[in-house]
Amino acid sequence: MSTSAGAGHTPAGEAAPSLPQLHEAGITGADAILAMVSEDDASLDLLEVGQARLLGNYRQAPIVLERGRGCEVWDTRGRRYLDLCAGVAVSSLGHAHPRLTAAIAAQAATLVHASNYFYNVENVRLAGELCARLGYDRAFFCNSGAEANEALLKMTRRHFWAKGQKDRYRIVAFHHAFHGRTLGAVSMTGTPKYKEGFGPPLQGFTHVDYGDLEAVRATMGPDVAAIIVEPVQGEGGVVPPPPGFLPGLRLLADEHGALLLVDEVQTGMGRTGRWLGQEHEGVKGDAIALAKGLAGGVPIGAILLGEHLAGALPPGTHGSTFGGNALACAAARTVMKVIEEDGLLAAVTARGEHLGHGLAALAEKHPRVCTGERGRGLLRGLVLAPGYEPRELLNAVRERGVLLTAAGTNVLRFTPPLVVTDAEIDEGLARVDEALAGVAR
Repeated sequence: MSTSAGAGHTPAGEAAPSLPQLHEAGITGADAILAMVSEDDASLDLLEVGQARLLGNYRQAPIVLERGRGCEVWDTRGRRYLDLCAGVAVSSLGHAHPRLTAAIAAQAATLVHASNYFYNVENVRLAGELCARLGYDRAFFCNSGAEANEALLKMTRRHFWAKGQKDRYRIVAFHHAFHGRTLGAVSMTGTPKYKEGFGPPLQGFTHVDYGDLEAVRATMGPDVAAIIVEPVQGEGGVVPPPPGFLPGLRLLADEHGALLLVDEVQTGMGRTGRWLGQEHEGVKGDAIALAKGLAGGVPIGAILLGEHLAGALPPGTHGSTFGGNALACAAARTVMKVIEEDGLLAAVTARGEHLGHGLAALAEKHPRVCTGERGRGLLRGLVLAPGYEPRELLNAVRERGVLLTAAGTNVLRFTPPLVVTDAEIDEGLARVDEALAGVAR
């Protein structure tokens, strides 16, 4: 086939050229993309288009996912994968859940967006249901975990500013924490690599070791506005807190008149077997951040707070154009109903124990490659031994038809949909077993 700039679609039945072939022929840019598209789109190489057109800020696996059902997804070549990452703890009801898809379709046919200049039915109902279920008084909706944590930061600093304590703005956070990618959230994040190259971070943050209550005590002072903590450090390596750590933070915050902020973005909405990760420790933060699993894949974030903070962000101080739109709120309400009505909290506890025992058995079977497992509920990590890279294992597992993610520098992270079955967990463990054996050889 001969192709020239502006030549248009590839004739039906004729294979479309690849980008390298087009570039060799001097065809680049939009013309090259157009030339790759056949009349019926059958020869469109989406992987090459993605590599050419997307920003490149992700290390994406060389597959293009097309559809899903439950805990399974299929790529554009028709290959099936067992999804044990659920979009990084997002697709809480799995893929194409009938109740969630029906709710989204019905809401899309009713009202998608109306802006926050007006109340909308689903927004108000979700706020009421979340506060009633999780024990808070007020809600603010946004679109992501980073935005939720940014809102917590702004709320905290303005709360003390409004009380006349303008020098009280310092936030105590933790090494290896992760709170998002905006500049404010990155400044709270305790992992240096996320800050490199973006200029000076925001000031007023102190990072100490996660689990070290004495280090927190030593840094507290009259300028500390809040402590922010994850009930389990997710991106930092699936690290649960030592016993007494979260209750100790609550006491320290109270002693110093500071707030305790709990980042429940990854641990909230049933991921650990409770509605909130903080419930395992008998702790209640002054405010919490939610996102990931809240709407089962539809973008949404939220902060919930006590009435004592209700005036911290008066009109004009913060907002979100898309936050709290009717579509996302209807999806979130449905996820909550399914979790409650289908008994998924108990299921997560049981499936989590099954997964944890299976991962511990793998660590015992492959001591050269992995050293143990940790986590809570369906947020679990297989810890790799020194010298083994998570990416190498992720590739080996994916080649065997299972999708996982990495956490920290040496952990394979398992965050399957909350609806995962024991049989699916066993299938995934068997494929991971094969991958570990192959890497060990």
